Amino acid sequence: MDASAGWARMWRLLNEEERSILRANSIIAHYKRNQIIYSEGDEPKEMMCLLKGKVKIAKEGVGGRSQIIRMIRPIQYFAYRAYFAKERYLTSATACDLSTVCAIPMTIVDMLIHANSRLAMFFIRQLSADLGIADERTVNLTQKHIRGRLAESLLFLKDSYGLEEDGATISIYLSREDLANLSNMTSSNAIRTLSSFASERIIAMDGRKIKLINEDQLRKISRMG
Repeated sequence: MDASAGWARMWRLLNEEERSILRANSIIAHYKRNQIIYSEGDEPKEMMCLLKGKVKIAKEGVGGRSQIIRMIRPIQYFAYRAYFAKERYLTSATACDLSTVCAIPMTIVDMLIHANSRLAMFFIRQLSADLGIADERTVNLTQKHIRGRLAESLLFLKDSYGLEEDGATISIYLSREDLANLSNMTSSNAIRTLSSFASERIIAMDGRKIKLINEDQLRKISRMG
């Protein structure tokens, strides 16, 4: 797999010498399902781009309860914020599926940024967009009721990973615990709410597979909170 495929959004901002440096220092790694990519407290050394698969970014909260902060989809960059903040990772990253990640040392990224103002602006915009998404998510997870939070999470997964060939099944299979951690609720509440959605014919469930039957109603529940 060509490493340049992962850095496509950065690629057009670089000259040929910078592209050669990026290509020469990129490392492609493969992760199994549930394999940890980095852990909370680790020193940030690489910026990563997900080439294939699905990755969850989570943070351990009170009592050891995990909160899923973000879900990474191809082609998205991650694992670089902590380096710029001069701190260790505040989160952990885990593969949700067989995943392929392209990584480049942050020392190389830092060097390229100092030499290329357009690349620096790229990261400013990227971090600003991520901050805006985080702000909106914080409000939604704290102000919406349980049904609204779970509806939003299901729609987020659908919008992020798409649907399978049947045009209805969300193309990611998360455990009930992960759905709960994504929606800021307990696993028991997530199970009860999913069952409620299924009985109302909003969704259908087959193990970890979730099929959207009435997406309009799900969006209404999410919107009303």
